[in-house]
Amino acid sequence: MSERHTALRSMHDLGLAAWFGGSLMGALGVNGAAAKIDDATQRLPVASAGWARWTPVNAAAIGAHLAGAVGELVTETPRMARQAGVGKATAVKTALTLGALAVTGYSRFLGMKLQSAGGPPVDGITEPNHQTPANIASCQRQMKLLQWAVPALTGALVVVTAYMSEQQKPGQVLRGMLLRAGGLMSSPVMVAKVIGIGAPKIGKAAAFGAPKIGKAAAFGAPKIGKVAAMGMATRHLVGAGR
Repeated sequence: MSERHTALRSMHDLGLAAWFGGSLMGALGVNGAAAKIDDATQRLPVASAGWARWTPVNAAAIGAHLAGAVGELVTETPRMARQAGVGKATAVKTALTLGALAVTGYSRFLGMKLQSAGGPPVDGITEPNHQTPANIASCQRQMKLLQWAVPALTGALVVVTAYMSEQQKPGQVLRGMLLRAGGLMSSPVMVAKVIGIGAPKIGKAAAFGAPKIGKAAAFGAPKIGKVAAMGMATRHLVGAGR
């Protein structure tokens, strides 16, 4: 790349780091610590308070990451068209981002329901007991899975981002461009296009050359006949001299 986009990359990376780290710390730290409280009715309120304080920071981190990601996508569009493999990696990254956004949003929705539930007795933040209301227990069971889905998806985003950074090395760029050029030339559509472009030119050349060939043949025919006649006369004279 000939241009630098430090601000976009910083927003992208810092936002993703906070998104991933915050979700992982929340699942292990906030939920884990709140589950150690002796009073079973205070476990959910304490965890909910911790998540509520983190939510604005997490939203800002996600916003920064998305702004940086969109900016990078715009600046990298020409390279996606020229370098093989970049488009596929971008599609995977986009799918992971949308999945992480959906899971994060639904997790927050469930967290707000748990926050508004007050202080029902629970064994843990994601573990109900026999005294937990059914609707709260249902939210907890869903949160038990979703609390790990967010760091899993955002962690996968970190890996894909690292892979795409490797694609920007000069050797990888050259290799991808050569593969893209070779793929275009070997595709049936390109071959048909080349044939379609070349056929009229071949036909035009043949049509243009035909009159010249006929003219040359017509011009050369008398000379050939004259030479043949002279040869026959010479043979006749030689035969008569014998």
